[in-house]
Amino acid sequence: MYSMRFYLFILLFCGSLFAQTDYPKDYFRSPLDIPMQLSGNFGELRPNHFHAGFDLKTMQKEGLNVYAVADGYVSRIKISTFGNGKAIYITHSNGYTSVYGHLQRAVGSIEDFIKKTHYKEHSFEIEMYLKPGQLVVKKGDIIALSGNTGGSEGPHLHFEFRDNRTENIINPMLFGFDKMLKDTKKPILSSIYVYPLNEATTVNQSKRPLLLNLMLQKDGTYLSDKVITNGKIGFGINTSDYDDVSFNQNGVYKVQAYYNGLVNFGYQFDTYSFDEMRYVNAFIDYSRYKKTQQRIQKLFMKTPYKLSIIKTDETNGVLSVVPNLASLYRIEVFDFFGNTTIVSIPIKYELQPSIISQEPVLSKYLVKANKDSNFAKENISVFFPAGTFYEDFYLNFDVKNDTLFLHDDTVPAHSNFTISIEDNKHTEAQREKLFIGLIERIKTSYVPSFQKDAVFTAKVKTLGKYALVLDTVAPKISLAKPIEGKWLTDKKTLQLTISDSLSGIKSYNGYLNGNWILFEYDNKTKKITHDFSDGIVAEGANELKVVVIDNVGNSTTFETHFFRSQKK
Repeated sequence: MYSMRFYLFILLFCGSLFAQTDYPKDYFRSPLDIPMQLSGNFGELRPNHFHAGFDLKTMQKEGLNVYAVADGYVSRIKISTFGNGKAIYITHSNGYTSVYGHLQRAVGSIEDFIKKTHYKEHSFEIEMYLKPGQLVVKKGDIIALSGNTGGSEGPHLHFEFRDNRTENIINPMLFGFDKMLKDTKKPILSSIYVYPLNEATTVNQSKRPLLLNLMLQKDGTYLSDKVITNGKIGFGINTSDYDDVSFNQNGVYKVQAYYNGLVNFGYQFDTYSFDEMRYVNAFIDYSRYKKTQQRIQKLFMKTPYKLSIIKTDETNGVLSVVPNLASLYRIEVFDFFGNTTIVSIPIKYELQPSIISQEPVLSKYLVKANKDSNFAKENISVFFPAGTFYEDFYLNFDVKNDTLFLHDDTVPAHSNFTISIEDNKHTEAQREKLFIGLIERIKTSYVPSFQKDAVFTAKVKTLGKYALVLDTVAPKISLAKPIEGKWLTDKKTLQLTISDSLSGIKSYNGYLNGNWILFEYDNKTKKITHDFSDGIVAEGANELKVVVIDNVGNSTTFETHFFRSQKK
C-alpha cells in the first residue's frame, strides 16, 4: 500500500513539474497539403540553439504551395540571406503567431508588397512590421511557395508557433499536429556517460567521464554497468527519436531522472524563449561535442543556469554518493507520443584507486565565471565580463607574432567578450583596410571591428586565434557566360556570381539604365539573380552596372550591355 501511494505521489509531482497550457488542438491546419514528414522537430539540438519549430519535408523540391494555417494577418515579413531566409509571420486572433521560413517567394498581394518594399528601400534584405488589416489572410489561403532560402541545407519548410504576448516559441505538437504523424517507436538511448564532478571523486577507477555499457532486459528496459564511486557524480545521455513516417533522426520530447525513487532532474520541450537558445551549449557536454560532434545531454548542472525547460531538485542533478546506502539511478526518455525508453543504473559507494587520471591542466590562468577577467600581453588585451562563461575553467592565453592565442572553441561563451588590438605596423591609410579576424584552419572569418586611432576592438563569442588582417583585394564579379552585345529575349533572369575571399561582402547594388534593380542573393551559391518580370528592363538596348563592396571598403564595378525584346 505504501509503495502504491509513493508511486502515485511521484506521478502527481512529475505532472506538476511539467504542467501544460491548454492549447487549441483543432484550430490550425497543416501549412502544406502533402502528408506531414519531419526532417527536424521542436527542441532538436542545433549549433548554438535549440530548434524553434518543425522542419517539414517538401519531397526534396521547391515550389510547393504553403498555406495559412488559420485566419489572421501578415504581421511581419523578413527577407535575409541567412537564418530563415524569406520568412512570413501571421498573427492569429487566438493569441498565437505562425511562422513560415526558407520560402522561395510569397504569392499574390504579399509578394507584391514585398517587391514594392525591395524597390522602395533599394535592398534585398528587408524587415517589415505590418498592422492588422494591411494583409489579411484566411485559413487555407496560399501565401507562398516552399523553398531553400537562407541557412537551409536543402528544400524544406521551417514552421513554428509563437505566443503573441511573450514571443516564446511553442511545440507545434501541442496544437494537435501529433495527429498528422504516426510514431510507435521508442526513443533510442545511444550512450550514457558518468561524470566525476570534483577532484576527489573516482568513478570505476577513472577521474574522467566514463562510458557505461547497457544491457537490454527481458521487459524492454536497460540495465547499465554498476557505478562504483566515492563522491559527487552526474550523468549524461546521447539520445534521439524516430517516428514511423519520416525516417529521420530527431530530438526527444522529455527526459526524467530519479535517484532512489525521487525526482532528481528533468526537462520537457514544450516552450521557451529566444533568449534561452544559447543555453544549449551548457545543456550539452560542449567540449565533447566540439571534439567528436556527439551531443551528450547533461542531466545535471554543476553551475546552475536559467533554462526554463529544466526542472530539478535542490541538488541540480548532482548526486552525492555516500557509504552504506545502495543507490539506484533511473532515466526515462519519452517522445511526444508516450513511447518510453528506461535505463536503471546501480550505484555503490567504494574507495578505489584511480587508473585513469584527470586531464592535465596546461594553463595557469583560472577564469571565474561569475567575475570580470582581464588579460593583456604586448599589444593585445581581452576582457571577459562576469557571466561570459557557464563554469570556471583554466584559460590558455598567449600572444605571439601579433597573434592572439585564446584557448580554443571547446569552452563555450554565453555572451560577448571584448578583444582589443593596437596596431603599430601599418600606415593610417592601411588601417582603413584592417579588421580583426578569427583565424581557423583553412579560412579567416571577418569580425565586425571598431577602430579608434590605432586601436581595433571587437565583441565576439568564440574562443580561438585572432589577429589583425589586412584586406586590399577587391571583390570579384563574374558571369557564367558573356552577355555583352547579346540578345537575352529568351531569358527570364539575369544571374551573376559575386564573392570576396577575405573580409566578405558588405553590400551589392545593381542598376539597369541607371535605375536600381533587385538582385536576390543566395549565400550558398554566391549568386545574385534579377528577374526580368520586375519590369525594369527596357525594350532594345540595356546598360547593366553592378557594384560590390566588401567589409573594409574595397569596391568592384562590373559594367556591360545587352539587348532584350519584350514583344512576344
